[in-house]
Amino acid sequence: MFTSPIGPLFLVASDAGLVALEFDARLPGQQTIRPNPRDLREENKAVQFEESAGVTRPYVRELEEYFAGQRREFSFALDLRGTDFQLACWRALLAIPYGETRTYADIARAVGRPQGFRAVGMANNRNPIAIVVPCHRVIASDGTLCGYGGGLDVKRKLLELEGALTGTLAA
Repeated sequence: MFTSPIGPLFLVASDAGLVALEFDARLPGQQTIRPNPRDLREENKAVQFEESAGVTRPYVRELEEYFAGQRREFSFALDLRGTDFQLACWRALLAIPYGETRTYADIARAVGRPQGFRAVGMANNRNPIAIVVPCHRVIASDGTLCGYGGGLDVKRKLLELEGALTGTLAA
């Protein structure tokens, strides 16, 4: 757990890179990678969590630099896990420059599914690595803020930090 200016963040890493960065407070029904002791499904028994400040230190350092306004890009490896479509969407999110925004329709076009803006919204909803895979940079076609796992207030704070709030967004 890492305490950030926007609240506690839960980080999970594998040997391949960062697997998850979740907000401690989640919206109802939002997915989580965190283990639930009541969840005894067989597929979850292969995943083991152990707390290690040493393993998460490089991720935390870069996140601290980001929140201090000293970092615009993350340099650590990501271990993204999802469907082919989700992975395509998340890669498109990674291509959005710091300080800029795109619409769900923009992302749908970028992944070759121009009418798939709702599917893009669902892929964003399933994004396991908040902030680093910047789904907070995706806005509605009318320029308003919408849909964010950390809540719209957190989305606004992240966009303010990056200097991306202008015009309609700043209202």
